[in-house]
Amino acid sequence: MLVLHYTGMETGAAALERLRDPASKVSAHYLVFEDGRVVRLVEEERRAWHAGAGSWRGIDDVNSASIGIEIVNGGHEFGLPEFPAVQIEAVVRLSRDIVGRYGIAPRDVVGHSDVAPGRKQDPGERFPWAHLAEHGVGLWPGEVSQSRSEHFRVGASGEPVADVQRTLSAIGYGLEVDSHFGLEMEAVVVAFQRRFRPASIDGIVDAQTAALITHVAELCRSAG
Repeated sequence: MLVLHYTGMETGAAALERLRDPASKVSAHYLVFEDGRVVRLVEEERRAWHAGAGSWRGIDDVNSASIGIEIVNGGHEFGLPEFPAVQIEAVVRLSRDIVGRYGIAPRDVVGHSDVAPGRKQDPGERFPWAHLAEHGVGLWPGEVSQSRSEHFRVGASGEPVADVQRTLSAIGYGLEVDSHFGLEMEAVVVAFQRRFRPASIDGIVDAQTAALITHVAELCRSAG
């Protein structure tokens, strides 16, 4: 799979220094600066420590099954700046090359927050996933017409909750199907919304979120 991150540090120079420091115990295959410069830090065939604890489609050791791209951006701690167009175009080119050479399915192009919901927020709600999908990288569901009337939130239980859990699990999220809307499920819903409905992230499964979850699952089945 391909995992995209933001660096979450004040400068690219600081991020590069940390990624090159063995004591930090964090690494990535590539780093993309704001001006579009790409630095390769780890050979693709080697395991980089970029994802940490998490899972996707039942794979618990994400680091061993993925290539990681760090994108220079201050992240939420530094106001979540916009990603410059030249930087995003560099990410698109690099990502297209990687998914083409390895045959990575669109459903397996993910954000750090997808594989580690509740623990990570990157690359964040300002990352232009729709633009990447338009250029052949990852999935984007487009608009759905359903209202945002509430269905259920933390504390709900029953078969409707289980149905959503099963669908989120089918997409790839690590989520137990237990028919109970607890904090773990809320974290996954937040991660899903951050990725596919970035304008409104509240952890509530409303009609629009439910429709998006179903649509993304259908795209995963059809596009792979």
